[in-house]
Amino acid sequence: MTAIIASTTHNTTVNTYSKEFKVRKESAEVPLRDCVRHAVDAYFKNLNGHSCEGLYALLLSEVEKPLLEAVMQHTGSNQSRSAEVLGISRSTMRKKLKHYNID
Repeated sequence: MTAIIASTTHNTTVNTYSKEFKVRKESAEVPLRDCVRHAVDAYFKNLNGHSCEGLYALLLSEVEKPLLEAVMQHTGSNQSRSAEVLGISRSTMRKKLKHYNID
């Protein structure tokens, strides 16, 4: 079973058996991990020799907020169901929604 989630910028395919996310880019499916790797490589390239700190937190915040928003939209803003989809507790879900100011 494959679920397809469409957004205005790209399509993401989630194969529920392999749990591998893929992003369609000009008709070619690219694993999400490759997109992240490309973005991180570009980030380092754009540093132009400057130091970098806190990349882990930066990356998580860049990925976590849109993930939470998409799951909340998918579940009709049902926090309990969203937490279940993400595999986290409802209290953790509420904490993350508050942190990112997501209603």
